[in-house]
Amino acid sequence: MASNAELARRYAEALPSFLRPLYRDPVSIDRGEGGYVWDVEGARYLDFFGGVLTTMIGHAEPSVVAAVQQQAAKVMHTSTLYLNEPMIAFAEEVARVSGIDDARVFFLPSGSEANDAALLLATVYRGSNQILAMRNSYHGRTFSTQAITAQRSWSSTSHSGLNITYVHGGYRLRSPFRHLDDDAYTSACVDDLVQLIDMTTAGDVAAMIAEPIQGVGGFTVPPDGFFGAMGKVLSAHGILFISDEVQTGWGRTGEHFWGYEAHGIVPDLLTFAKGVGNGITLAGVVARAEIFDRINALQFSTFGGNPLSVAAGRATLAKVLADDLQGNALVMGRRLADALAPAVERYDWVAEMRGRGLMLALEFVHPGSVEPDLARSAAVLEGCKERGLLIGRGGLYGNVVRITPMLNVTADEIDEGAEALLGALAAADV
Repeated sequence: MASNAELARRYAEALPSFLRPLYRDPVSIDRGEGGYVWDVEGARYLDFFGGVLTTMIGHAEPSVVAAVQQQAAKVMHTSTLYLNEPMIAFAEEVARVSGIDDARVFFLPSGSEANDAALLLATVYRGSNQILAMRNSYHGRTFSTQAITAQRSWSSTSHSGLNITYVHGGYRLRSPFRHLDDDAYTSACVDDLVQLIDMTTAGDVAAMIAEPIQGVGGFTVPPDGFFGAMGKVLSAHGILFISDEVQTGWGRTGEHFWGYEAHGIVPDLLTFAKGVGNGITLAGVVARAEIFDRINALQFSTFGGNPLSVAAGRATLAKVLADDLQGNALVMGRRLADALAPAVERYDWVAEMRGRGLMLALEFVHPGSVEPDLARSAAVLEGCKERGLLIGRGGLYGNVVRITPMLNVTADEIDEGAEALLGALAAADV
């Protein structure tokens, strides 16, 4: 079997240069079980990133493996051109938990495509190409979702058929309103939204799209009720609200099943992906039937809702609900945050710890400022790996580490991960 180093060499030679693996010495994950993975050289790691929040309820989860195996033995692919009982059943299940009235569900292979489809639906429904997006946002790598991504390091092009206006969101650390309390911060952002609509748009804006907690942006969290307050302005103008739940959905925040539920608003459209397939490609859009019905052109999805993917989705959702993994995310997230809190207070280069449930982040800055410290985030990332823990990286400047254990993580695993994180933070304090 090839070594990590050999695979890294082949990776660089066979894949595009814009693909860059994590770590100074990249890891090749060979197999996984529960919360742990092993590389090709036999090293074991506790996985607190899950392939970017995608392996949500553990590697080789028996119920998901069994569902996939049983479906694979019958038929793996049909497309939406054929009646497919697993796809129909899963659409019914997702519609029930979505919170959207008269909901319909359209399945797609990835979160990027789900957000792309939501933009198509909103612009057709409203007859407008104007979109409001949040500063510091990330919504995908397709042509249209790159246009609504407000991070220079992730933006491949400025060309777009959409007219985008960026509004203030939940990234308070670098906001001009950061010194305000929660209510005043929300009011300032809402006032800015009103002014932007009045001054920078033609009025007939199609939609505002937002992540309730920004993912790639570093798990930035707005005050509760933030999007509800913005929603009143949107409603007054007939503007649709799209909630990008690709990272916040399925109970990960602990307090709610969907991120939007912290804000006293129900979105017109909701997108999901990542964890619901527990590693298998699965995503979708949920919206009211009247919004979908505005599309008159022929449409279908080759891979969206294929029987193999939805078998994994049904098994994953069933376990999340049956085992109250949302409740576990709340309890274990608090346990992890409590363990890290003393270090956050101790090190003046840790600007803040933020997030909710099993969606935590630490942002690193140069002491006495908000100037990003990329070297420190790299040191903590590498330090965790040296201690057998895999975490992620993100943030506008790459100076944030992201920590996202499985939703069914145990107390022992939380304690093991916290110990590794505290050790990496201490080693980086030089």
